[in-house]
Amino acid sequence: MAEEGSKFGFNHLHGKSGFSSGLAVLLASEGRKDKSQKAHLVSSCDDASSRSVEHMLEYIFDLPFRSIRLPTSTVDVSFVQSTLRREIERLLAKREVKLGDRDGVFIFDNGCGASEVVIDEASICGDIRISKQPLLVESMAPFSSARANACMWKGKWMYEVILETAGIQQLGWATVSCPFTDLKGVGDADDSYSYDGRRISKWNKDPEMYGQPWVVGDVIGCCIDLDLDEISFYRNGVSLGVAFDEVRKMEPRVGYYPAFSLSQGERCDLNFGSRPFRYAIDGFLPIQAAPAFNYDGKLDSAAAVATYLLRCLFRLVKLHCADTSASTSVDNFQRWRRFASVEQVFNPICQATCQEFFSAFGKMTGALEYIGRGPLMSFFLEVFGMQPPHDYSSLGRILDHFMVFPQFELIFRHVLHALACGCKTAPLVLMDCPYSGPYPYLALASYLLRREELMVQLWKSPDFEFLLEGLLSRKGPNKHDLQCFMPAVWWPGSCEDASSESSMTLTTTALSNAISKVEEMQREVCRLVIQFIPPSSPSQSSGSVFRDFLQNLILKARAADRKVPAAGLSSNSVLVSVYTVILHFLSEGFGLGDISERMRSPTTAGSKASASEGFLHRGGQQSFPIGLFLRPDPLHIDFARLGGTFSHLIKSYPINDSEPELVQWEEGSMDSKGTRVTHSTRKKPCCCASADADFGRVGKNPIKVVSRSPKAHCTAIPERSAHVASECSASSLNDEIVDKPSSSGQSNPAFGYRPVQCNRSVPKTNHASSETLREEELLDAMLLLYHLGLAPNFKRASHYMSHQSQWISLLEETDKQIRSERNCAEQLKHLKEVRNAYREELVDCVRHCAWYRVSLFSRWKQRGMYAACMWIAQLLLVLSRTDSLFVYVPEFYLEALVDCFHALRRSDPPFVSSASFLQQGLSSFVTFVVTHFNDPRISSADLRDVLLHSISVLVQYKDYFAAFENNEAALQRMPLALLSAFDDRSWIPVTNILLRLCKGSGFGFAKQGESSSVRFQGLLKEVCLLDKELFSAFLNRLFNTLSWTITEFSVSIREMRENYLITELQQRKSTLIFDLSCNLARVLEFFTHEIPQAFVSGPDMNLRRLIELIIFILNQMTSTIDVEVFDMSIRRHGQSVEKLNRAMILAPLVGMILNLVDASEDPLLVEPNDIVGVFVSMDCAATVHFGFQYLLDFNWGGMLRGNIPFVRLKKLERFASCLRSRREMDTIASLGCIAEDDEVICCICYACKSDSQLMPCNHKSCFGCISRHLLNSQRCFFCNATVTDVKEMADTRL
Repeated sequence: MAEEGSKFGFNHLHGKSGFSSGLAVLLASEGRKDKSQKAHLVSSCDDASSRSVEHMLEYIFDLPFRSIRLPTSTVDVSFVQSTLRREIERLLAKREVKLGDRDGVFIFDNGCGASEVVIDEASICGDIRISKQPLLVESMAPFSSARANACMWKGKWMYEVILETAGIQQLGWATVSCPFTDLKGVGDADDSYSYDGRRISKWNKDPEMYGQPWVVGDVIGCCIDLDLDEISFYRNGVSLGVAFDEVRKMEPRVGYYPAFSLSQGERCDLNFGSRPFRYAIDGFLPIQAAPAFNYDGKLDSAAAVATYLLRCLFRLVKLHCADTSASTSVDNFQRWRRFASVEQVFNPICQATCQEFFSAFGKMTGALEYIGRGPLMSFFLEVFGMQPPHDYSSLGRILDHFMVFPQFELIFRHVLHALACGCKTAPLVLMDCPYSGPYPYLALASYLLRREELMVQLWKSPDFEFLLEGLLSRKGPNKHDLQCFMPAVWWPGSCEDASSESSMTLTTTALSNAISKVEEMQREVCRLVIQFIPPSSPSQSSGSVFRDFLQNLILKARAADRKVPAAGLSSNSVLVSVYTVILHFLSEGFGLGDISERMRSPTTAGSKASASEGFLHRGGQQSFPIGLFLRPDPLHIDFARLGGTFSHLIKSYPINDSEPELVQWEEGSMDSKGTRVTHSTRKKPCCCASADADFGRVGKNPIKVVSRSPKAHCTAIPERSAHVASECSASSLNDEIVDKPSSSGQSNPAFGYRPVQCNRSVPKTNHASSETLREEELLDAMLLLYHLGLAPNFKRASHYMSHQSQWISLLEETDKQIRSERNCAEQLKHLKEVRNAYREELVDCVRHCAWYRVSLFSRWKQRGMYAACMWIAQLLLVLSRTDSLFVYVPEFYLEALVDCFHALRRSDPPFVSSASFLQQGLSSFVTFVVTHFNDPRISSADLRDVLLHSISVLVQYKDYFAAFENNEAALQRMPLALLSAFDDRSWIPVTNILLRLCKGSGFGFAKQGESSSVRFQGLLKEVCLLDKELFSAFLNRLFNTLSWTITEFSVSIREMRENYLITELQQRKSTLIFDLSCNLARVLEFFTHEIPQAFVSGPDMNLRRLIELIIFILNQMTSTIDVEVFDMSIRRHGQSVEKLNRAMILAPLVGMILNLVDASEDPLLVEPNDIVGVFVSMDCAATVHFGFQYLLDFNWGGMLRGNIPFVRLKKLERFASCLRSRREMDTIASLGCIAEDDEVICCICYACKSDSQLMPCNHKSCFGCISRHLLNSQRCFFCNATVTDVKEMADTRL
């Protein structure tokens, strides 16, 4: 608590506890010129050398020079106590404090005492719950409001609010006349004022923009100045400005009350003064007075007396440090040391001071809380040091004296609360990096918890989990904080100042180092909890306490997914911190020393590798206890499984004793050359090998099943070695893990670990599991934490990264237009305004991307995530070969795998090159997604969509696509599965994949055959020819979908044209539908080229549907949509015409027509269908003629970037000429024909005879119309009867 340290005399912001050698320098550092006689130093020329002890005591107790006379030659406890008491009495007499003099505030007695400020229960509207004492409140209703039991009518007052959540909260002041309802709260009426950082507004009847957005951990100071009639708010001690002035004056005892309104699930911690303020504001008093201290009938602030006693101890520590460091200093200091050794008086002074401290405050519960959270915690921090090297020795000796007193147990809990609060609220300060933010509090907590007695006290505390979550909390920045961190930004290709790049690099490096130090300390705290063996009966093992903490943390986090969130949800930063801790333990090792051997399971205890590597990088045989999936424990039972719910699966796939306990496999994969890539071979995965290594595909590893046995079945936690993986290349590893977390400057003895154990038996209500915590359990918890906490963070990072690319592109295009000479003054002004808006958005994205880069994508995290993806992908592949096991896998395993994979793929900076990413370690991921994106055993369609979308994304990149072409499972399964998966739900990703597979084979591509996959195209053709029924169904869905997208596009264009308005939403919709239509048309063009016989031979239904679709698209694109409206609807301002134009849909139409013509001319084709005749038979001669002429006259050269095939266009021209000739001939022939009876003509198409009859209803139509209808429905299109048969009729021509 920085501000408290200054207030109580312990300014622990200077960063170090080491002192300059030489007592003269030390004493002069007190810097109090008005009391220079108290800091008098006996020099080497002083003839009163025999009085050196008295002078030392005068300095320690802050007494005047020559004011102490020792009765004996030694300093004893009673003498020190009497000296302290006299000085305390003198201070009390001098201060003459009148604690009752607080005019302007009145506290109503609500049963808690007239001096305690609490929530006035009578004022509560809604449902407000106090989650933690004293005033951690949470709203359980949609909107809740309340007031405190204190009102102010004059003076300057404040209270603080620590945000546990960062949603809609209205914090401020209100009179008793302000009405609270389900919809209105603080700030929604007269004489009611509030600030809401979520909506960045201040409220007094109506909202106005004010302040900054707040984040979890912010400390909001609510201040009211009734002398100037102003209300202002502070964020983390920084003023947000005067929010309201001319506040109405009030009569005594009817003034303004502290008040707040919270949305459902919102939490905040109110502090009216019962604890020291985190950021006290000069001139403003706390509403509740600090605890009073009665010393022999004299009242004073308990904090003031405690501060004096602690300052005495602090000066003693400073003297002792100087005495120790000066042992080799200048000669004149030697005489001082001969006559006065600090070591001689250290113990009696400490003992007497601590005895006086606890005798004064031991029975004052309120005072102990205030002192423990304020002066005492600040004192510990000052002695320990804010930065390394920490003074372990001095703090250890002080603790030895404090812990003698039983009251220390109570005050220590308050110290822990203060440390946890410090971790929640401490912001990163650039000037203090790398030891900034929560680091000092975590470092002190980790040191204190090494003492087994203190760890036991933490464990026994009813707030154990709350305190541990607080220590693992970390505050994030808002937009304003990032702007302060990075006032100047830079991005590749920017025209910013050249110094911006180096400045931003220095900033991100400093922030990265600070985050690394904080994470290191969080690991130390968790490591101590994992080591802790609780003194309970029955006895427990290492890790049992941490296991219970993990389970409860996850159970609370899961409640956030409910429609009505449960109370007491953990902060997202806690989930992220615990995930990061576990990831480091599993990837880089534990460092648990002598307890690791007994935590190892029999399956790995004899392995040398298992004891020296991170779990995720361990080579050889891997195993996993499937009991984690099969047992109905509270952590897993409610989670959806791949096969459905657990209650459903237990009936369909009952669990019995014959089920294997372990599933085992050999880790690794095979590259394209047949070389095995594992952690234990020469060729290693990306996480343990150089980035330029060769890559391969997954190997075929058999499953090995181990039967159940009573022995331990998990791999135990190993100890950490000097290098993470001894079987991995040391040199390449050091090159890869360039920012692997290091120590914080501690000496080795200070961080040596021993089991934290107590021999006493302390009963506890809920006993933890007696089993040793295993690595596989940590992996299971890590995946769930990723799913609950990390995935949203990575999605936000991906959002900012993608938007950064978009804004850069738009900014570059706008700059090009500004440089153009064709702009008039008005256009130039508009373009500059647009550019400034683009730049502002881009700068914000750059700052957020930089923050996510340093907080999420450090090198060791990327390495661990990559190894985790490998591990889970291989596990799922092995389990997928056994139905009864695969269906029990929790869905979050698969979701975490896919999310983590794509987060790593999009990471900035990239972990490895895209060429290496899949082929050297993650080919198993490719195998899994292509095998299971259409797997019926996965009951969730959303999960199957996730796998399908992964394929759709990956195949768009050349290097990733190569991994698919080299993957045996992809070649065998993907073509058939893609055609089967093309349905109403998955047609978009399937279309994108097919388009990529068919790329380079259509009309108008830049270079014919470029980037095309001949292998996949051949496999697609083979599948279609072998399974004609599947291909027929696919074609039917393709025709229907393309017809629907073109219709939707036409409707959207018509709406914009009729409304004379093109909104951004409509433009995005039109662009999306147009892109999808173009993609579908390209896919259809591919099949007309590769499988033309499906259209030009046999029944002509496919041919007719194709030609109808071509004519329909031509009509929509050429006659019904004018060029200007078309361009405005699909192309954003400044977007190049080459990227989006009408040729994108017209080119595939030309390709389809020419493919049909080419196929009809094939001499090997027997009795081809009459393509020209089908075109002519369409009852739209003018539309066909105009459409073909439009295609021939189209400016292909100006719209397509590739080589225009003019030879092919000549062929199209000849075909159009044939159509005209055939139409003329048919027209002449029809003049001499006898008209057919209307009853004979099909009433659906009016082009063919009614030669078929639907059974059993006997309705008639042509065979073509009936066949097309039965593709999508089995009911008669006249009477809706179910069709059982189609009967051909005899010739009915008249």
